[in-house]
Amino acid sequence: MAYAVHFAGAILACWLTAQVLAGSTWTWRAPRVAIVCWQAVGLALGLSAMGLPMALGLTAYGRPTGGALLALAGDLAHGTLPAGVTAVHLGLVGIGFGIGAVLLGTTVRSVHSAVRAQRRHRDLLTLVARRDPTIPGALVLDHPGAAAYCLPGVRPRVVVSAGTLSLLDRAELAAVLAHERAHAQERHDLVLLPFTALCRALPWFRWVRAAHERVALLVEMRADDKARELHADAPLAGALRRFAAAGHRVTPAGALGIGDRDLDVRVQRLLVADRPPRLLGAAALAVTTTLAALPISLFLR
Repeated sequence: MAYAVHFAGAILACWLTAQVLAGSTWTWRAPRVAIVCWQAVGLALGLSAMGLPMALGLTAYGRPTGGALLALAGDLAHGTLPAGVTAVHLGLVGIGFGIGAVLLGTTVRSVHSAVRAQRRHRDLLTLVARRDPTIPGALVLDHPGAAAYCLPGVRPRVVVSAGTLSLLDRAELAAVLAHERAHAQERHDLVLLPFTALCRALPWFRWVRAAHERVALLVEMRADDKARELHADAPLAGALRRFAAAGHRVTPAGALGIGDRDLDVRVQRLLVADRPPRLLGAAALAVTTTLAALPISLFLR
């Protein structure tokens, strides 16, 4: 029972940590650190959701979950079970494996749907997009609306619309292209993938959906930071303002677009020069990695 309490405590700690992270603004000044913290919380939540019913079903073994599962497998192979292990306990273990299967299945489905959408859009781009010698490394889509996005994958594509070219000056356009290339280089689509899977697997947790939205914003801020390393803050902030004023922006499924999330917040952080909070970031990393280490250790022992 003690191990089940540990898993339950880890789930509660995940919820509390997610609330703190979601309500903190220091994460905006250190998006890369905050993304790692969110990933640790997501890993801890997934493993704890699996481990809690397993630990309840394996109480009779008095061992950590990993060792108890091995002992159960040996007993099942020999056709004997210890006293106190009933069909209900085996059912709880099955529920734990079922949660793991759902998490794995939703991850596979998320990957499949993203890859399919990216492939379909990539094929469409070969028909309707064009290359412009003045914009190396990017494709131009003849559309009057404001659009700039990265289509990730093994062969990533950076796409801008004709409306964007007329909307931005050269410095702003260069900053936007650097932002989109950062998405491709750091594979931000893979960063978001586990949270998309968690949203599908655990739809009854509203804070899981909120975590996905928060990580998506942090991913945009991280790409902003990569762009500001190569260009001044003002051109990117100006580009974001123009995208906000342009109104409706469309980013296709499976892509990451510059004008998708909280443009006003992102402009403000670009204009305010704050140093990353090293102590807060280190403390948050210590807490979240410890949180993830607990369920991992229970499965490995």
